[in-house]
Amino acid sequence: MRRREFLILAGAALALPSVALAHGPSRQKVTLTTELAAEPADVWAAVGDFQDMSWHPAVISSTGENGNEIDATRDLYLSDKGAEGPLLKEVLYKYSADKMTYSYRIREDNVEVLPVTNYSSHLTVKPRDGGGSIVEWRGAFYRGYPNNDPPPELNDETAIAAVTDVYQAGLDALVEKFGAPGA
Repeated sequence: MRRREFLILAGAALALPSVALAHGPSRQKVTLTTELAAEPADVWAAVGDFQDMSWHPAVISSTGENGNEIDATRDLYLSDKGAEGPLLKEVLYKYSADKMTYSYRIREDNVEVLPVTNYSSHLTVKPRDGGGSIVEWRGAFYRGYPNNDPPPELNDETAIAAVTDVYQAGLDALVEKFGAPGA
């Protein structure tokens, strides 16, 4: 009997690694930066209010509560249809005007608008050597489909491309507004 029990346990143990190796999606990250001719205080004045994302070309309008306080909320409307159109709902979880940085996350996933889940983001303005500013926008998230074998519109590549496009459009708008160093 002992030998039979040992063989059963050994067989079960051999099956475990294949189960342990099967997993869902991994956390994805995107970090983009841009250099601006304007001083950090001027750039921060444009991007530092969590309630005002009018500097981003995709945001048609926004509403929010509690300013730049921790747990402040904002709703970003991405079309003129208001709440009937594309909408992102976000919450602020870290804010420092002194360090010119804030962190926020999406409070209600909407994979039709942004094909990600568990999204968090950080926006920071820093001084640039030689004058001007550097804006860094980084995020971490999971793809929009939480299980294995996602459809193409909710896979890792699509999630990364969508977040990259959002960040790039915002940073390009800042370059248009403030200019690039040496331009």
